Amino acid sequence: MNEKEFAYLVETEKSFDEAVVSVLKSVEKKGWALFQVYDVKERLAAKGFEQKPLKIIEICSGKHANNFLNKNRLISLCMPCKINVLEENGKVKIVGMKPTMISQFFPEVSKEEALEAEEDIKEIVDNSK
Repeated sequence: MNEKEFAYLVETEKSFDEAVVSVLKSVEKKGWALFQVYDVKERLAAKGFEQKPLKIIEICSGKHANNFLNKNRLISLCMPCKINVLEENGKVKIVGMKPTMISQFFPEVSKEEALEAEEDIKEIVDNSK
């Protein structure tokens, strides 16, 4: 499987911290809920491991979540949606998993339904760069 099949990625000229704040603002503007922000670099440093900056931002749309869960509660394994901000090769990247992946694992969710959620994720990512 190719990265472009499951992830929507953009590079930004913003600093890592600016990109994180931008994602948080974009999530709020889109009307999605923020669940949690994980600082992976910090967590691994506490265990003695060194990593480049990486934050995992968990977000949720009540509308999409309710729709998907009504079709199959196991879709909760793919929830909440995540947008990651990471630093790689001196570049800051913002990446979100494409919800259309859900329709590949759960055929009761049409690609069109998943695409609606994916368009929101892409908009959040694009507005963050």
